[in-house]
Amino acid sequence: MESEGAPAEAADAPSADEARTSAEELLVRKLRTRSLSISEARLVLRGFERNGVRLESSQIDDVLDEFERRGYLDDGALAEQLIRAGFERKGQGRVALSRALAQRGIPRDVIDSALSELPDDDAARALDFARTKASSLARLEHDTALRRLVGQLARRGYNGSVAMSAAKAALAEVSRGRPTTGVRFVESD
Repeated sequence: MESEGAPAEAADAPSADEARTSAEELLVRKLRTRSLSISEARLVLRGFERNGVRLESSQIDDVLDEFERRGYLDDGALAEQLIRAGFERKGQGRVALSRALAQRGIPRDVIDSALSELPDDDAARALDFARTKASSLARLEHDTALRRLVGQLARRGYNGSVAMSAAKAALAEVSRGRPTTGVRFVESD
């Protein structure tokens, strides 16, 4: 029933508490499918709207504080998880890992702290990756193979000097005992 002077839509509008509850439910659904940084969670809550009602900044901060307190949001744990996945499964270097964390809205101090836990073996990991790719590039002209391998390493986040050294070493290992070009000259009688 309409109250005097209030349009029908106002009667259907959720209260601030109902809006907050709906926003929390939305955030929980998002967290079930993917871990979120605090920054990403803030964007979800800012974009929330139900029947024209949005959360105020103070409500968003309250929801985020509550989710942090309960352990649903933890930038440090998320950073460690993403670094472990990028480092162990994808073979990414520090530059790529740092970039990925920054894109997720994780603060720089949290990124630096998480990266400091990594062993300082970018050169060895780059060489391991380069060795796995070098044999498939060995049929190419040396400069082309080198350029492609350095590019692959750079996309994985290895800096230029590490990528170049690893690519040269891996291609040298593969080409030992083989001609340096694809052209063979045969002596004729």
